[in-house]
Amino acid sequence: MTAWVKGLALACALLPGMAAAQMAELVSQSALRVCADPANDPMSTEAGTGFENEIAELLADRLEKPVEYTWFPMATGFVRRTLGEKRCDVIIGFAQGHEMVQNTNHYMTSIYTMIVPRDGALSDVVTLSDPRLKDKVVGIIAGSPPGTHMARNGLMSKARAYPLFVDRRVQSPATDMLGDLEAGEIDAAVLWGPIGGPLVKRDHPDLKVVPLLNEAGAPKMYYRITMGVRLGEDQWKRQLNSLIRRNQAEIDAILHEAGVPLLNDMGTEAKVLSQ
Repeated sequence: MTAWVKGLALACALLPGMAAAQMAELVSQSALRVCADPANDPMSTEAGTGFENEIAELLADRLEKPVEYTWFPMATGFVRRTLGEKRCDVIIGFAQGHEMVQNTNHYMTSIYTMIVPRDGALSDVVTLSDPRLKDKVVGIIAGSPPGTHMARNGLMSKARAYPLFVDRRVQSPATDMLGDLEAGEIDAAVLWGPIGGPLVKRDHPDLKVVPLLNEAGAPKMYYRITMGVRLGEDQWKRQLNSLIRRNQAEIDAILHEAGVPLLNDMGTEAKVLSQ
């Protein structure tokens, strides 16, 4: 037997063991175990109506496994009490570069948006530096990146702040903000696109979502969103990377249908979806 044939035979013999080793990192090999907030509408809900739920179902289908959830509010202790305690194996949506998890490759790039009445006086405003925003009441999630741009443009003195850290089972700052906008209590709302876009598309047809593509200076308004896995689980991360790459068109379709504003990787313009 030639050396090449012997090598091929050895490789074939090792393949099943190699596959098992890839999955051995995970506590469960019989299900896609997802860590999620049960009331993080429109991203994840216990009823399965969020777009992150749909992405989880897509991945589980490709893995030929059911989805199993560990529910925990997206607040202090979320990663530690879910992924950290090995009660689940993946967080579907996590910002790139967070030190508490190991990030997969990103599956979307999105951006903060300004939301205004579709037929109002601000309907064609595209940047926070527009003079027409002076003396207007703009809603903002406290501590979110657009606040720096609003301060730079003199908009914070009349801004209305909504809380960042809440238990979404009993409070929804984004829903409150959009309700106040429709009621005329504020003139514009600034929200993270994957939250504001789907809520407007589903519940607020008289409002318009404007991606903040033209803000000058730091901080940036766009962010790449990944999946989060435990530190050290490199094989599992690579498997998820492969799933994201092979199913990117389907993921994009889910996000687009939900109303998430999608950008190219550089965050400079709207993403052109593949057919």
